[in-house]
Amino acid sequence: MNKFFQELRRREVFRTGGLYVGVAWIVIEVSSVILPTFDVAEWVFKAIVIVAFAGFPIALVLAWFYDVTEAGVLREDEKEGPAGSLISGRLMNFVVIGLLAVALTFSIYLNFNSGPTIEIVRDPVTVLIADFDNKTGDPLFDDSLEQALNIGLEGASFVTAFSRSSAATLLETLSPGSKLDEAGARLVSIREGVKLIVAGGVEADGSGYDLSARMVNPEDGAVINEFSVAAKSKLDVLVAVSTLADDIREELGDTSVDAADRPLGETFTAASLEAVKNYTEAQKLASSFKFEESVAFYQAAVEEDPNFGRAYSGWALALFNLGKEEEANERWDQALSMMDTMTERERYRTLGLYYLAVTGDFQKGIESYQALVDKFPADNMGYNNLAVAYFMTLDFSSALGAATKGLEIYPSNKLAMSNRALLAMYASDLVHGAEYAEEILANDDAMVLAWLPIAMSKLADNDMAGAREAYASMAKVSSLGDSIASLGLADVLLYSGEFEEAARLLDAGIQKDKEGNVSAQLATKYIALAEAKRGLGDAEGVREALQEGLAVREGEARLVPAALISLELGDVDYASSIADRLSQELQPITRAYGQVIKGAIATSEGRHADAVDALRAGMERADLWLLRFYLGRAYFAAGKYVEALDEFQICLQRRGEATSLFLDEKPTWRYMAKLQEWLNKAKENMGSVAAVD
Repeated sequence: MNKFFQELRRREVFRTGGLYVGVAWIVIEVSSVILPTFDVAEWVFKAIVIVAFAGFPIALVLAWFYDVTEAGVLREDEKEGPAGSLISGRLMNFVVIGLLAVALTFSIYLNFNSGPTIEIVRDPVTVLIADFDNKTGDPLFDDSLEQALNIGLEGASFVTAFSRSSAATLLETLSPGSKLDEAGARLVSIREGVKLIVAGGVEADGSGYDLSARMVNPEDGAVINEFSVAAKSKLDVLVAVSTLADDIREELGDTSVDAADRPLGETFTAASLEAVKNYTEAQKLASSFKFEESVAFYQAAVEEDPNFGRAYSGWALALFNLGKEEEANERWDQALSMMDTMTERERYRTLGLYYLAVTGDFQKGIESYQALVDKFPADNMGYNNLAVAYFMTLDFSSALGAATKGLEIYPSNKLAMSNRALLAMYASDLVHGAEYAEEILANDDAMVLAWLPIAMSKLADNDMAGAREAYASMAKVSSLGDSIASLGLADVLLYSGEFEEAARLLDAGIQKDKEGNVSAQLATKYIALAEAKRGLGDAEGVREALQEGLAVREGEARLVPAALISLELGDVDYASSIADRLSQELQPITRAYGQVIKGAIATSEGRHADAVDALRAGMERADLWLLRFYLGRAYFAAGKYVEALDEFQICLQRRGEATSLFLDEKPTWRYMAKLQEWLNKAKENMGSVAAVD
């Protein structure tokens, strides 16, 4: 054995091995840095590593038989002596040791000093999926393939699929009777700034099916790329759609696609085309507020696929909107138990919706939607719903920030633009709110709610005529716009103290809403009518209007003012019953409204300390404008005019919240008239000469 090792040393096998390892090590480390920089295919680096490892034994064998000398490469039996070897001697030892030291140092540097891996952030891409060309004659393929492809494409964090139902609605406006085929999709995409269209088709091939998809530039109709895949049977069609989605994502630059590692459940939420078909129909009905009709299709979807978690979620939301809360909670429980059947994006969306719509845990809603946009930064609805969640916690600044972030990604999204204008209004930035609204209306004057920030900005400037003009423009948009506008015009009259004219206008608006079956504002108009009757001293008319309104719909926006108006009439027991009812709810904001009423009752009975305690307890749950207003009145009643003035001034600074006190886009600027009255009283009692005009 000793002779063998001596022979290895004599033939310079050890030195050769050391030289090889040092050089190969450096080459591999350098390649790991250089090749990705130039987007070289990954297989090239793998090939370098394989060659390096395979070459090591070959180098040792060659070193045994050959030597590098001053006369060139010679076989060992051809050498005349060791003196001519170029890799012998102490100098070569230093060279080998140096190479290994350099390789080791380079490796340590790359592993510990190169910093975290920088993930490539791709520009957001909005995709609109056009109607597939169904040549099979089987209606089961209509709409179902598009829905499946939609979900598959959204597996890419930078991709957001444009709502097909919204696209169809807009197309009907742009070109009545048109289909959402490739031509229709181009028309919508150019209008909405959508960056990519995906069109496709399916046709029978014996017992199987051929599916195709093409990426199209909306601007010029140029085909960017085309893909095709075959399905052996109808059962394999969803898997084929998954393959198409992966191909498109890879073409867009998504490096996370690895179909071998992702189960079908992570790509699609349903196991059958029948389930997808029914789910799609249910979603279309729900988006048109036809919740009653949608329930049957959600139910059919889960009957076809009992593990279709997202269908349970949609079903629960439809039931919730129908007021069937007990049934809705059962479906939510089923949806939440099947979260593992949803894609990651759908899980975040489902949780966020559950917290916002069902539990009222808005802080958890913020966490869910923040996680969604962190993981999927191109999700425009994620930013929109994150803004809504912040809005419901009264954090209008953060809500505005989330809406603005969404608009930075999708600047042409009209829903996000409208929300930004409304949020600026709520944040008391009435000037910018009006500017944002005018920007929307310059491109689309059919955005009903965009007129609200303009009307409120005019009212803040005491421009009554300008506010009326804004509402008149809103009324021309649609029946919904007309209904909101009549409430807004009545709000202006109540603010001005024109109670008789306000009552006349509200009576007409109520009758018109009944005839046109526009119920969204009906209950709120009855409450406003009760306020007008109160201004006229008609106590019986007040009670009748409140009864009619609450029979149509209850909720905080009707119950709270009903309690406060009743209290002014001396109906303490009725107001107290509403306060107790609201105080039993789980949502912090609802309980805070209960404390408003309790504080007002205590103030009316001269229990000043109880009033302050009740109102401050409410602010621990939610810092409502109404709590501040009634806290100011409680301090005033207790003779604490400095404290009262401070609360009233806070209300003045937060006047944007008075534009719609119950966060429902129903105008309530009339409360600013009451605030100005109490501000004057507080200043007069302090001996101030600077009473508010």
